[in-house]
Formats: sequence, C-alpha cells, structure tokens
Amino acid sequence: MHRFVGTRVLSRHAKRVFTGDCKGHAFSNRDSHSLAFCTLDAEEVSGSRSTEVLNLVQGEWRGTSRWTDIVDPLNGQKFIAVPDPSADEIKPFVESLHSCPKSGLHNPLKNPERYVMYGDVSARAAAALKQPEVSHFFAKLIQRVSPKSFAQALGEVNVTQTFLENFSGDQVRFLARSFAVPGNHHGQQSSGFRWPYGPVAIITPFNFPLEIPLLQLMGALYMGNKPLLKVDSKVSIVMEQMLRLLHQCGMPLGDVDFVNCDGSIMNRLLLEGDPRMTLFTGSSRVAEKLAVDLKGRVKLEDAGFDWKILGPDVQEVDYVAWVCDQDAYACSGQKCSAQSILFVHENWNSANLVPKLKALAERRKLEDLTVGPVLTVTTEHMLAHVKRILEIPGAKLLFGGEPLENHSIPEIYGAMKPTAIFVPLDEILKDTNFDVVTTEIFGPFQILTNYSKNQLHMVLDACERMHAHLTAAVVSNDITFLQDVLGRSVNGTTYAGIRARTTGAPQNHWFGPAGDPRGAGIGTPEAIKLVWSCHREIIYDVGPVPDEWTLPACT
Repeated sequence: MHRFVGTRVLSRHAKRVFTGDCKGHAFSNRDSHSLAFCTLDAEEVSGSRSTEVLNLVQGEWRGTSRWTDIVDPLNGQKFIAVPDPSADEIKPFVESLHSCPKSGLHNPLKNPERYVMYGDVSARAAAALKQPEVSHFFAKLIQRVSPKSFAQALGEVNVTQTFLENFSGDQVRFLARSFAVPGNHHGQQSSGFRWPYGPVAIITPFNFPLEIPLLQLMGALYMGNKPLLKVDSKVSIVMEQMLRLLHQCGMPLGDVDFVNCDGSIMNRLLLEGDPRMTLFTGSSRVAEKLAVDLKGRVKLEDAGFDWKILGPDVQEVDYVAWVCDQDAYACSGQKCSAQSILFVHENWNSANLVPKLKALAERRKLEDLTVGPVLTVTTEHMLAHVKRILEIPGAKLLFGGEPLENHSIPEIYGAMKPTAIFVPLDEILKDTNFDVVTTEIFGPFQILTNYSKNQLHMVLDACERMHAHLTAAVVSNDITFLQDVLGRSVNGTTYAGIRARTTGAPQNHWFGPAGDPRGAGIGTPEAIKLVWSCHREIIYDVGPVPDEWTLPACT
C-alpha cells in the first residue's frame, strides 16, 4: 500500500501550482520539458518513477489516510497512487457542496463579472493548450493511463483546446442570454433567465480522460454552478494536471472540488452532499442506479450500442472501409460512440468490403497503440462473448477472435485482436438472440450482417429495439434512402452521407443521446444550457397603479 508523506508532497505541489503565468508561457525555463503547472513528467511516469494524485476540496490539495495503487495498463506495475478516502474523510466534500446556495456562485443577477472571468480563463487555457509543449504533455499523459495511438490522444487535446477557444471572451456570458416579453399593462414585463443549479456533481469515465471531464466541467462553471468532479481513478491524473493549469489561468481554487474514491464512497458522498444535479457519463447499469438514488436529478450520457447502415449506393469503397475500421477499432473500441453493428446492403457484397475490413484491422498493432489494453472488459470475458455469439445458427467469425500476443498487459484488463462476427439478420431479431447480439462489448468487437432491399424494415426494427440511442451512421448519398432511415430512427448524434461515421465527435456539434428526457449533451451552447442550467422566469410588475383604480369586489 502506498504511503503518503503529507507535508513534503503538499509543499512540492503547492510550489509548482503557482509557478508561471498563463498570460505568457505555460511552461517554465527550468528545462525544456518542465511545465510550470505540472507536478510530473508524463513520459517518465512508470513503476520505477511512480507518482500520486491528490484530492482538491475547499481550495486545498489534500491526501488521505489510505491510498490505492493504479497499475500500468501496459505492464501491470504500480505507477500511480490515488487517494482512497474512508467514509469519515468525505465530510469536507459534503460541507463544500452544502456551502453553495441554489442560486449558484453566479447568475445573471448575482456576480455577473464571473461570466467575464471565465471567458478570460478559457482564453488563457486555450492559449496554453495550443503551445506544443503543453499539448504534447497532455497527449503523452493520456497515452500512459488510457493507451491509444498518439494521433487519437492528441486529437482529444485539440478538441479540448478548440472548445476552450470557442468559449473565450464574451461567449460565456452569451450562454446566459435572457429574453423579455411585454406584459399586460405599463410596468409589467416577464423575463426568462438561464439559472444555475448551484451545487452539482460530474462523474466521468476512463476513455476520454481530458475531453469529457473538461468540457462538462467548464460548462457547469460557465453557468454558475459549483461542481464536484469525479473522474475514473485509473485516469484521474490527467484532470488533476488540467485543474492545476486552470488555476494558473485564473480559475479560483475554491470553485471546483476534485475527488478520488471508490464507487461506494462516491455514492455515499452524493447521498449526503445532495447535489442539485449530477451529470454521469458511463455504464447504463450505474446510470440507472444513480437515477433512482438521486431521485431523478441526473443527466445521463450512458452506454451506446451504436449502429451503422450501409445504403444501396456503393461508392468510395476504400474510404468507407477505412471509416468503418476507425469507428469500430480506434482506441481499441473503447468509445461510447464506437461502431457496434454494421448493417451491409446486399449491393456491397461484390465490393470486397469484408476483406478490406480484415486487412485494415490487421494493420493495428500494440507497438503504436492502434490496438491496446481494454480497461473494463477482460480477455476471458470477450472470448466468452465471442463463443456465445458463434453458437447462433449461421454465425461465423470474419476475423480476430483471439487474444493479442507477445504482451505484458495485466490480466485484470483485456487484450484482444480486432474482431468481427457475422450473424444473419433474421437470427439477430429472434428474442432468444437479440439481447446477446446487442450487448455492448467496450472493446475491439463488432457484429456484421447483410440485408436486402426488402429487409430494410427488419434493420429499422432492430434499431428500434435497441435500448441506447447515442450515435448512428447512415452511409449513403441516396436522398430517399436517407430520409426513410433518418425519419424512422432516433439516435441523438446521427451522421448521414457517404462520409458518415459514428465516432470522432469534435467540439462543433452536439454529442449526446436522444429519446430519453435524462439525456445529456456535450460541447455546444445548446448542450451546456440544457445540462447545466434551468429556466427561471421573473415577472416584473413595478407599476404605477392606475389613478382610477378602486377596490374590486371579492372574488
């Protein structure tokens, strides 16, 4: 068990937090890779050079009496220690949530200068992330804890940087734009405002250690809330470092609390702290439990079994195959938007699509992390799922279906070759098979099936029966076909056209599910206002009372 030397580590961290100035460079002159805000070297964190994460509460970085060791997903060595607070140690977090009024830290009528402040913080943080040294640091740190290719990790940093750029200057206050409607008489006017919830909580997963928590955190702050942030402890070191950068860029230390703890402690913290709203991104099972425990005061971006339909017009075959490979297997399939099932129109049968998909999948290798550890599903579990699917009549393995070879990935994680299994459409639709086939495997795994022109209704029936409706793609430039499929489906983020994909959501459009009133979005003004504010109406009625007014009869 890792032991914490409190005064030494805290003083070292405190010193580094306040070194440098985001108005200039976000890195110091001590040496070429030493960034002013950070407390570690992303490329040197290892079993022999371990590091730790601290909690942040009431404006102070703190350790705990107990610690949990995070193992390196590539070799199993203990390389990061995270706080493991007991039930007695969550009291400061509960008190911090309770200290924030329901009217928030700011709103259109209280502390409006904070809208301007967060426009400035965003501008400075965006400028910092644009510096190659800083973007490289975060990309490498992401790779260490959530192994993915450097291009995928850097893409996450770039999306985050552009988001912050988008909400610089006056854009934060524009999120709180109000409206007014004339009243019935002189002096009366109704005004609609976007109002914060006050104390809120944010719970985010491992697969996007920077992008998801940062975008949701900033949205909460922009609208005037005080957030408690909980990131999966396996990757929370990324957001710990980002919070230090935000502090350097002008964010007050007390605006955000940051907690590392196990699931049961977090559940207790939420019940005792009673946040007015909780944003959860992660598994459907946990999402449904939180919805009950928190009496519906939640916004959810939970799991997605995401579909793609290839339409009747066969074109750009190599490009379509490449996008399918990216959607299914980039980040080892560990995206909530990953392509889970591919419906292939019979016209594509002569286009050699499957051999092309197989060849693309076989290019992926552990050396460059284009395939890598699966952090929530073991190899054994994935192999068992493959075996179960192959028991369905007519099912056949197209490629993969085997563990990765010559690696040191620990057994608590998964290590699987990119896998595709064909299952006949009529078999998929059988009640005995449907739930098994549409079980989301958060790894490099997908289902393929074929359909004819007369079977499109069966494809759409399958899409209708799925439980989660996050992303989807309709790969076709046939307008009639597009309108038919789009008009009879519901997924919240649907790409349409020959270049359609299911993954790769940037910061310039809504990303989130549809069909569920609890659904959360991310990244856009509409998403921020929906998730992190509510509507408040104030009716001004200031008079004057007409001179001719008399006391009316009792009613």
